[in-house]
Amino acid sequence: MSINDPAHADRPEPVRFDEHGIEPIPAGSRDSTPWQQFWIWCGANIAPINWVLGALGVTLGLSLVETLAVVALGNLVGCAVFGLFNVIGHRTGVNQMVLGRGPFGRRGAIVPGLIQGLLTMGWVGVNTWVVLDLVIAILARLGVHGGTGTRYLVAGLIMAAQLVLALYGFYAIRTFEKYTVPATVVVMLIMTGLALAQADPNWTAATATTSADKFTAVTQLLTAIGIGWGISWLPYSADYSRFVRTTASDRSVFWSTALGMYVPTVWLAALGACLASAGSGTDPSGLVAESFGIMAVPILLLIMHGPVATNILNLYSCSLAALSVGIRIARWKLTLVAGIVASAVLAVFVQADSFARAFDHWMVSILVWISPWAAIVLVDFFVLRRGRIDVAALYRDGGVNVRALVSLAFGLLAGWAWQFGTVPALQGPIARTLGNTDFSWLSGGLVAGGLYFVLARGARGRAAHAAVPAERVSR
Repeated sequence: MSINDPAHADRPEPVRFDEHGIEPIPAGSRDSTPWQQFWIWCGANIAPINWVLGALGVTLGLSLVETLAVVALGNLVGCAVFGLFNVIGHRTGVNQMVLGRGPFGRRGAIVPGLIQGLLTMGWVGVNTWVVLDLVIAILARLGVHGGTGTRYLVAGLIMAAQLVLALYGFYAIRTFEKYTVPATVVVMLIMTGLALAQADPNWTAATATTSADKFTAVTQLLTAIGIGWGISWLPYSADYSRFVRTTASDRSVFWSTALGMYVPTVWLAALGACLASAGSGTDPSGLVAESFGIMAVPILLLIMHGPVATNILNLYSCSLAALSVGIRIARWKLTLVAGIVASAVLAVFVQADSFARAFDHWMVSILVWISPWAAIVLVDFFVLRRGRIDVAALYRDGGVNVRALVSLAFGLLAGWAWQFGTVPALQGPIARTLGNTDFSWLSGGLVAGGLYFVLARGARGRAAHAAVPAERVSR
């Protein structure tokens, strides 16, 4: 049969095993489309945590209108920055942690690479644990009752599914999201309609009555699900956009990835806020079990899809982060190790629920490192290098760019100083002094990015000045 035969053309293409590590993706292997990138990021963010975080605005004292405005406007900024990082991956064909070698140097990039690798393993356990209560609540509604054994069974099924997909690599991830996310979107549409039909949202009621209280709530919500949400995904971005075909435009990559992040995040957060304002509570198990009735089975599938769609990115990016720090084994083997470690973490969580909640809060708090790191990468690529980088230089032996690490250290300090999270030790003095406000993402990014720009420009100026006498002598 000819390959031009229509029947042959309609056959689904077999999913290839992803043998790529952290080397630049060759043009022949870059066959992903911007639309496929949209589904990848949409799938990763159709997750129960987003409607819980949306309900946070009402819990903090904002009205429903105020909550929706903060979520919608804040994500415009966070998702736009996320889109820019995807453009960097598309231009270079290089994964995100290797791109970090540009400003930090090959050895200097080991520090953020280690942080990213460790955090992604932790997130796999956290994300799987978060949905277990939801699944058990819906199973009980369907007449299936069980205790710890059922939790272990559900957790094992979810972990096995996401590990297999991550082991197979990018092409399996792309195919999974391509075929499952549109179906989950349909379920989400129906779920949203049913939930809002039963709810009676209160649009203007707010418990934060003073301007100071409202301002504090706005800053905390911006960090949790507004600007901070898109920023939290930045270390993952180029890992996937590096596969986008070379003929795609930067603009199409930007919009597909930014909207893939923006649409589900704002949608689910708005749903959670509406239900919370109607007095349905903020507990995710209650929101699902009480609001969706006959949709229990589709919602169950949606909820189990959430951690899989998110964690396959965590496991895949974890292996790339490990490779970027110098570990030299096959990517799939590193993914397997990450999955085993994450499974052990999850087993501990199932046994110790209070520890799991404390660990979750700690994980959220230490995301403060991403903003200063991201600001340095953005300044280096778009400002100092004018959007171009010597890809081959990223893979040559290199040392440490002290200027970048110093900037990162000061950015971390500035971010911590204006952070107000749930972990007391990570609540900074500026945040506490200014009414428990949280501008950690802004203070960390501005200090790190601004300081790196000044130091890097100064070093370039001194190097250019030192080169002038040598040029005159040669003449």
